[in-house]
Amino acid sequence: MITCIIRYRIDPFGRDDFATYARNWGEAIPRCGADLVGYFAPHEGSATTAYGIYHIENLAAYEAYRARLAADPLGKANYEFAKKARFILEEDRLFLKNVSNPPLLKVQP
Repeated sequence: MITCIIRYRIDPFGRDDFATYARNWGEAIPRCGADLVGYFAPHEGSATTAYGIYHIENLAAYEAYRARLAADPLGKANYEFAKKARFILEEDRLFLKNVSNPPLLKVQP
């Protein structure tokens, strides 16, 4: 299992747009095959740093998931929304593996 952490630098005046974007991913990401931990928007401190975090089996599963997400109607619409609204100024991904003990447990809501 690997964890993808997406770090966003967002327009501080685009926080509401980022929240809409995050809610859309909250529906599309699990449907397309990743275990979404969540999207996290600025609350206190930095007004421009946000995160998206999800787990996926491996990098091969990630590639298949990304293809499904790009073909998903809500996924396509969300990519277009972000492109047009321009609230994301920068985005980068980091893939991590949990090496602690005990292993990562899925938290139930």
